Amino acid sequence: MTELITARILKGFRDFLPPAEIERRSLVEKIEASFRSFGFVPIDTPALEYAEILLGKGGGETEKQIYRFTDQGGRDVALRFDLTVPFARFLAEHRGELPLPFKRYHIAKVWRGENTQRGRYREFTQCDFDIVGSDTAAADFEILLMIRNTLLSIGAGEVVIRLNHRGLFNRFLAGIGAAEQGPEILRIVDKLAKIGEAETLRLLTETLGGERARAVALFIRSRDSYEETLEGMIRASGGDSPESDRLRTLRRFMEETGTAASFVLDPSITRGLDYYTGVVYETFLTALPGIGSVCSGGRYDNLVGLYSREKLSGVGSSIGLDRLTAALESLGKPEGQRSGYAEVVIACIREEDGGAYQRLAGTFREAGIPCEVFLEPKKLTQQFIQAEKRGVRWVLIPGEKPLSSPLTLRELAQRKDRECLSWEEAMSIINETT
Repeated sequence: MTELITARILKGFRDFLPPAEIERRSLVEKIEASFRSFGFVPIDTPALEYAEILLGKGGGETEKQIYRFTDQGGRDVALRFDLTVPFARFLAEHRGELPLPFKRYHIAKVWRGENTQRGRYREFTQCDFDIVGSDTAAADFEILLMIRNTLLSIGAGEVVIRLNHRGLFNRFLAGIGAAEQGPEILRIVDKLAKIGEAETLRLLTETLGGERARAVALFIRSRDSYEETLEGMIRASGGDSPESDRLRTLRRFMEETGTAASFVLDPSITRGLDYYTGVVYETFLTALPGIGSVCSGGRYDNLVGLYSREKLSGVGSSIGLDRLTAALESLGKPEGQRSGYAEVVIACIREEDGGAYQRLAGTFREAGIPCEVFLEPKKLTQQFIQAEKRGVRWVLIPGEKPLSSPLTLRELAQRKDRECLSWEEAMSIINETT
């Protein structure tokens, strides 16, 4: 007898059973609906790219995490580790086919061979969205507003979006003679929420010395209001500048749209990645501040620089779908949320009537009611049990002639039957009580 292969899954990867996958798909549908309401369009790119495309001119930490191998044709290839680098390659290849500004979103899986821990996996889903080809406050604000609206639309509750301007921070660093250490300082400050003020000051002191470290620590503190914080940043960075003007304009947009309460100017938000050059931001759920940022991003000046001589400025953000799903689970599911299976099931009385059952089900589907047909003529009690396990609320029991005989509609949770109904009457009851 042939030895069976043990069924198992790779560490850091997951299967999703129907209830979990239904919730994920429902969440993605709501996110996509929000993106499209702002005029964003979807794109997709291959999961597999040439390794040199993903790694650029230097691998660094990324090279340690990337899934990389030689394919059957001897090509050096790798699985994408984020959606930003493939987007840069996409823009370089298709620039002539894309009107600017270009608003895109991309929801897809990515892979990183990093150490696994709670909430972190080697295969996960990102939701990226960007505006490319417009270096304006209007583009910055549209991304910020879309973050807010999207999270509200999926039931995440109130959000706080904390923003800063990397350019203004860089002006301040240049003013204290620390421009050369800028990237390292930004990465230290980016860890403030995790390591605390004392450890941040210690690391800054090691890099800059005591006086300049204290100046940085003072700069990154928020004041009582957006306006007070901005004025303090302006004074510390040498006066008004295009960067401070951008932050003022964004504040005006927030007030004009009635969304100002959702935004906080926070000089400690730096986004440690080197390619950010303008406004940067992180998003927190008011009800779950401890879960960390669920959406982050910022403005960049030259996304396609490795692949094209054309300089394209853009602004974008990314939602971590897995972290967001965990947050929504912690907040509890909305009441009345459907199981994701069909709303109503048609019981199978005789297998030979399968065609008539499907035609009857089609009338419900056309009316927007998900309807499943059971395929085997088991005892009705067995079919009721099967429907309950799927979370289905209604079972429709056909008569001798499924399309014309009176029907019985059973509400499973109440163990209640409504008899001698036409299909129109059954549909009306389902619509009224759903």
